Amino acid sequence: MEPDQHAPSRTPRDSGDPMVGRTLERRYRILRRIARGGMASVYEAVDTRLDRVVAVKVMHPGLGDDEEFVARFVREARAAAGLSHPNIVSVYDQGEDDGTVFLAMEYVPGHTLRDVIRKESPMAPARALALLDPVLSALATAHRAGLVHRDIKPENVLIADEPGGSQVKVADFGLAKAVSAHTQHTATGVLIGTVSYLAPELVVQGRADERADVYAVGVILYELLTGTKPHDGESQIQVAYQHVHEDVPAPSAKVPGIPAYVDALVARATARDRSQRSADASVLLHQVHRVAQTLRDGLLEDPELEADLRPLPAHAPLEVEEAADRDGLVDIEDPADHDIVPFPTEPRRDEQVDHTRQIQTLPAPSAPPAIHRLPPARTDLPDEPRDRPRRSRRGPVLLAIALVLVVGLGVGAWWFGFARYTTTPGVLGMAEAEAVSSLEDAGLETELGDPAYSETVPAGSVLSTDPDPGARVTKGGTVTLVVSQGLERYDVPALEGKDLDAAQDAVTSLNLTYGRAVERFSESVPAGVVMSSDPPAGTTLKPGATVNVVVSKGRKPRTVTDFTGRSAERAQQVLEKRKLVVTREEVFNDDVPAGEVISQSPSSGTLFKGETVALVVSRGPELVEMPNVVASGVDAAREQLEALGFDVETRESRTYIGLGFVLSTDPDAGESVPKGSTITLNLI
Repeated sequence: MEPDQHAPSRTPRDSGDPMVGRTLERRYRILRRIARGGMASVYEAVDTRLDRVVAVKVMHPGLGDDEEFVARFVREARAAAGLSHPNIVSVYDQGEDDGTVFLAMEYVPGHTLRDVIRKESPMAPARALALLDPVLSALATAHRAGLVHRDIKPENVLIADEPGGSQVKVADFGLAKAVSAHTQHTATGVLIGTVSYLAPELVVQGRADERADVYAVGVILYELLTGTKPHDGESQIQVAYQHVHEDVPAPSAKVPGIPAYVDALVARATARDRSQRSADASVLLHQVHRVAQTLRDGLLEDPELEADLRPLPAHAPLEVEEAADRDGLVDIEDPADHDIVPFPTEPRRDEQVDHTRQIQTLPAPSAPPAIHRLPPARTDLPDEPRDRPRRSRRGPVLLAIALVLVVGLGVGAWWFGFARYTTTPGVLGMAEAEAVSSLEDAGLETELGDPAYSETVPAGSVLSTDPDPGARVTKGGTVTLVVSQGLERYDVPALEGKDLDAAQDAVTSLNLTYGRAVERFSESVPAGVVMSSDPPAGTTLKPGATVNVVVSKGRKPRTVTDFTGRSAERAQQVLEKRKLVVTREEVFNDDVPAGEVISQSPSSGTLFKGETVALVVSRGPELVEMPNVVASGVDAAREQLEALGFDVETRESRTYIGLGFVLSTDPDAGESVPKGSTITLNLI
């Protein structure tokens, strides 16, 4: 719709508006005015028949008398009603009540994209592209139906507040027209549109095709990214002039940090040379999806994507610039405020003469001068003899020849410049057979180009044509159809067991991107061999998606710590935790306490899982049971104890009487005594 609809659901009635309180066609009861535009006002109303709230768009009084305006108004209903898409405002009804022409359409409470720009811009590229995605989806549906919006701007993008989220809807197809390379509103000499979003060819020639909508979306993208419009001036004529003569600047020049490939997307959508622009909303939507995916991948640079999107630089003045300098600009009527900018629509007389001379290849000969310079006939002269030669007929013959030449040149110019051409029908989105039939009905031949993948056009439908829809083509000429292969998708190949070079070749051969190799230890996979992929084998991916691999570093080395002189239990616990096998040999040792490691093999370096570390563990000194040698002779006792590995010393008891027998021992008999210990014999 021209004005936006959003507003609270109920406000006090505007008693100053005669429409408020009126019921149109005994069905639509007008509650309040929501907004007012250049051609119409929009009201909140109740459909009393279906008991639902609707938006009613009513043409301003007096305009209903203008057949051209009425036709344009009715065309909105037919154009929008024929479009069925969740992101397009639905048109329910169109009618007239006592001279009041109106539309009944979906009521969309909420806000507009203009409100979002005011609150959030400059915004992150990912957020901006997410907002444009449903707008382009809606426009793509319209373009496939052969309709051009012609007035895309933030005010015509409504954002409905709904439970669990919001929904974007495109409004105001009131200026939409059937796609044509030369579609132009000439009845009033005024071009309808909002200057800030008008494509250069609309400003200069009033010509609109799908690429005019693409340009407007590109300007909106710039505005979302920067918070400002790309062109500004004190008057509409200055803004329009900039659209024709100046490129839309890179958003990164205003907001540093925006990736170069986002700049390239804006440049492609807003190229002043419309042949460099995205062909329609479907193409731009595909490009937006590519850029959004690259942003999700976290890439700050993508030279390949940037080069693919960046339009070719112009090496000569553009057609629109030359046309603007030659013919001036079209008058522009902004439906938002109904202001008309008085741009010249006709070239100056001297420019017309010069331009005519450029077109004509031969000058039109004038009548012989003698014919116009003959003096008046004299009646006083004597009659001439009858045998005098007749007056020459050369002059009239030359005049006749000149006239024939002029007519012939005119017919030739008409034929070679216009008559032998026809317009390429719009067949985008049609099934191949339907498109061929449509072109043949238009008297054109068809041939099939190489098929191409598409994210938006189903397999078997026409993706693009050469020439483009709406372009001129000679009658009986050939139109090349590019048929969609549908979604371009690839399954991740099985990479396990391949070396890195082979894995990389397998990924890139499927139009996927080889990412990075993550190294991990493996006890079973040799070093340098791929263990797995991310995403796993068999996962279906879009072209250019990244596939990472996990590659083996071989067996993990296990560090061997020297535990000599330390607890054997702790040594075994640590070494086994490192997946090593521990063997223990326990021996008596008089110097190392029991339970400690006497020696270790190996005691340093690295081993691999399952390899062995040998420990020699001390059992402490060897113990011998002390025999009973009491009452034995000192010599016999000494000999027995020394045979057991003890050292023996003697000591006389207090009651020593010289008998030479053992009275007692230290330690006592039966005790376990370390071998080599000293045994004391007390003698009597």
